[in-house]
Amino acid sequence: MRTTVRRHLGKVVAGTALAVAATAVMVGITLPGTAGADDTGGTGAGQSAGQTTGQGAADGQGGAVAPGVVEEAPSEGQKGTGRDPLTDDELKRVERIALSRQLFNAAQDVDGDRGPQRLGVDLAAPEADELDDPKAPRRADVTFYDYKNDSVVTKTVNLDTGKVENTATQTGVQPPLSSAEQDEAARLLIADPLGAGLRADYQDATGSKLTSPDQLQLASMIYRAVPGAQPAALDACGKHRCVRLLPKVKNGPWIDARSLVIDLSSGKVVKLTG
Repeated sequence: MRTTVRRHLGKVVAGTALAVAATAVMVGITLPGTAGADDTGGTGAGQSAGQTTGQGAADGQGGAVAPGVVEEAPSEGQKGTGRDPLTDDELKRVERIALSRQLFNAAQDVDGDRGPQRLGVDLAAPEADELDDPKAPRRADVTFYDYKNDSVVTKTVNLDTGKVENTATQTGVQPPLSSAEQDEAARLLIADPLGAGLRADYQDATGSKLTSPDQLQLASMIYRAVPGAQPAALDACGKHRCVRLLPKVKNGPWIDARSLVIDLSSGKVVKLTG
């Protein structure tokens, strides 16, 4: 199999993936699995085994080292304390509280279904007068993207009272994409005529047809319109939720798709000019 292919999307980068990694540095993101097609765990596993055996000999134990014992993770309580990370129970609870029936009925997710797209849940910072208070209430910020109105909705939930204390709605704000949004962007690109180069490069690298985002390892970056630097079809990017994908064949090379922008708000794929 060829390790370097040139097609409509540019170069399929194998090995260290220098070209895409350099782009990632410019935009300040970290790409997963930058070792490319040669990523394996064999060497690391062999070194670990060797180190363990050597330690046994150094300890004077002679024979085979007894297998390690893996302890079960401690059970997670229903409620954390102080600045502890949110527990699974807390995450489920605050999402349920934040997603009111009114928001669910009025908003739309990335697939066009009813209800906003959940972006994330984070432990909220304490109020200024609560910084030194060990009994300060725990709060969580739940963030959604409403594709119906292209707005970010953030709700702050008090975990002690179970009430929403604050709701903020912003437009023109573009947080990083959720995994569901990355998958939808990849689906649109794979199905679009402009995705022909991506499909061809994938088939050259694997011998198989690319039909689903599940076949790719995805990273992404938000795209905002730059006056005079893109087609007019992308002028709304920034208000619309637009993304450039950095796809990678699983256990294989990166594929350069930086010239293509997916507008998730309109469902269109556009090629950058220049």
